Amino acid sequence: MPLQPSARDFELPDSLPLLAVRDTVVFPHMILPLFIGRNQSLAAVQQALEGDRMIMLASQKEPDLERPSPDDIYDTGCVGMIMRSLKLPDGRTKVLVQGLGKARIRQYLATRPFFSVSVEDLGEAEIPQLSLETEALMRTVRDQLNELQGMGRTFPNEVVLAAENMEDPGGLADVVASNLGLKVGVAQQILEEDDPVHRLHRVKELLAKETELVSVQHRIQSQAREEMSRSQREYFLREQLRAIQSELGETDAKAEDLLELRAQIDKAKLPAEVGKEAHKQLRRLETMPVEAAEYSMLRTYLEWLAELPWQNSTRDSIDLSAARTILDEDHYDLEKVKERILEFLAVCKLKKKLKGPVLCFVGPPGVGKTSLGKSIARALGRKFVRVSLGGLRDEAEIRGHRRTYVGALPGRIIQSMKQAGSNNPVFMLDELDKVGGADFRGDPSAALLELLDPEQNHAFSDHYINLPFDLSKVLFIATANVLDSVPSALKDRLEVIRLAGYSTEQKLAIARRYLIPRQLEANGLQEKDLSLSRNAVLRIISEYTAEAGLRNLERELGSVCRKVALRRAENDLRSVRVTAGTVAGYLGPPRYLDEDKLGQHEVGVATGLAWTEVGGQILHIEASIMPGSGQLHLTGQLGNVMKESAQAALSYARAHAGQWGIDADFHKNLDIHIHVPAGAIPKDGPSAGVTMVTALVSILSQRPVNREVAMTGEMTLRGQVLPVGGIKEKLLAAVRAGMQTVVLPCRNEKDLVDVPSGLRRRLNLLFADRVDDVLTAALEEKR
Repeated sequence: MPLQPSARDFELPDSLPLLAVRDTVVFPHMILPLFIGRNQSLAAVQQALEGDRMIMLASQKEPDLERPSPDDIYDTGCVGMIMRSLKLPDGRTKVLVQGLGKARIRQYLATRPFFSVSVEDLGEAEIPQLSLETEALMRTVRDQLNELQGMGRTFPNEVVLAAENMEDPGGLADVVASNLGLKVGVAQQILEEDDPVHRLHRVKELLAKETELVSVQHRIQSQAREEMSRSQREYFLREQLRAIQSELGETDAKAEDLLELRAQIDKAKLPAEVGKEAHKQLRRLETMPVEAAEYSMLRTYLEWLAELPWQNSTRDSIDLSAARTILDEDHYDLEKVKERILEFLAVCKLKKKLKGPVLCFVGPPGVGKTSLGKSIARALGRKFVRVSLGGLRDEAEIRGHRRTYVGALPGRIIQSMKQAGSNNPVFMLDELDKVGGADFRGDPSAALLELLDPEQNHAFSDHYINLPFDLSKVLFIATANVLDSVPSALKDRLEVIRLAGYSTEQKLAIARRYLIPRQLEANGLQEKDLSLSRNAVLRIISEYTAEAGLRNLERELGSVCRKVALRRAENDLRSVRVTAGTVAGYLGPPRYLDEDKLGQHEVGVATGLAWTEVGGQILHIEASIMPGSGQLHLTGQLGNVMKESAQAALSYARAHAGQWGIDADFHKNLDIHIHVPAGAIPKDGPSAGVTMVTALVSILSQRPVNREVAMTGEMTLRGQVLPVGGIKEKLLAAVRAGMQTVVLPCRNEKDLVDVPSGLRRRLNLLFADRVDDVLTAALEEKR
């Protein structure tokens, strides 16, 4: 159906003054008051009043602009009639305007002193006959308007009346849109829509959105009122319950709880600063309803303050003879370590208040580091607490979490102090070298710096407690397998005491004195039920364990005890004696035969000694030659230092080829392959330098290496043998492997002070100053 322009009851003049309107869009049929304050706008209104009172009303694109240009004003607006005007005392003018019809600005004729424009009439298109769809659309819009009004959205009565009586869709759209309080951009889009039916569709969509918004708003308000009503109801009911309990003589649970908490705080003998904070928080708790989320958090915090041993100390009973007896009872040998501990206890006895050093026991697993801490606590008469730092990666595990976090607790240090019940326990920090590094959760090792510094830990600050706690009376003892991964700043606070592995004789004595009785008791046996011969224990040590410590040995002894316990549980009450010949019947075939020691003197295979975090180990280094062009191949997952040792060994062999009967041009027509078995295990360090040169000279000269000789030492290009570490551990490994001769650097002779005399007597120790000395001792005559 074609649309025809509707007739106008006004005529547009050639030019009209323009009033730029802010924050609103004027629609036809719309009557609204405007406050005019800008000089340009006042001049436009004055011009209209002097003429036919008609004025062009167009909206600004940016309402904050005080001096808009033509580009800042929408082209489509509404021609309006000024119905009334009133000058206000503040200099502004209030005008009442009515929108007559849409128009588009065609040209700006003048911009001073006001905007003068020529406009194009955008007369509303007439619809000769409304379709059923259009009538249904108009009825829907009226129903939506009534529904919105029924939900509490108020509209002027004349607007509702006009909407009911409006016969054309464009007029209905304009009336409704002008009273919805739309944003300027949205209202301008509706005004610029030429098709009245399309414009009415847009208004219907906006009405539906507004209806949904009002519905959600009502639902939120209703929920809030319900929550308030429920809270008020609970409050009144609780007050009534409290009054009833008071009349019946029953005590208030909250008051009783707070009285008990106050008694705990008063009994705790808190320091002045801590007591002041505790009573302050207690007063807050008294005024807080039990239902408050913060109530339980604050109550837990006060309980922690009351239960920590702020001033509770145990008295030290330092008897050096008794301490020596305790150390001897608990640990076999370790004389140097025991002597250092007794020195520490002696200083504690002479100087009542001691900011003592932080002892750090370093050694392979299973040598008794943790149990030494327990023995020190026994000797001092102090409580013993232990915290394992292995795998710790979150700084909050040390310092705790802030109380603002849900479920916050103090760190492990404060928790352990509460567990100890005294402020001067022996505090064991186990596995110090296993602490994780810095990441987004902080640096746990850095949190330990304050803890282990005697100059700082008198005011240790936990994030949860947030009050200084005195840790200066605590005797801290750390344990580690190696110190390589411990940060230097933390290492500087430690007094390191090294514990080496045990020899076979020491293991035998410890097994008979400590391990076997303990396993008998653990498995419900008595001494008459099971006995192990000396040779049986020696066989278990040599063929079923290969370690520096004692853990696997105790496991194997426990396995024997369990098999005997099974027999007794099945009513076989005969006593059992385990001999060397019957060990395999209990533990199966040997796991570690004497395979570390070579079966015969071999060419190109030398036996070295290595030190790892689990003790000393035997290391076979193999060399092989093949036709080639002088290339050197290294395998066995070697580190950079070990690769450099191989290069140095090759250079030494080339430089001294004639001395050892080697072809001087071997590097031109031979490829050399050096391999260190157990290729899946990374290896590094300079200690294998002399072993590599021995294997290399052996394969090149075809002189076999004595299988009874083991060696260690770093070599230089000039042929000197430099000292290395871990001498005791390496000698223990040599004894375990059945070696007879060990070649050591001359400068390591001083380290034999720490090696037990029994261990030294079992080996023929040779000291080498130069590589030639090592080769002379290790190489046999050419076959």
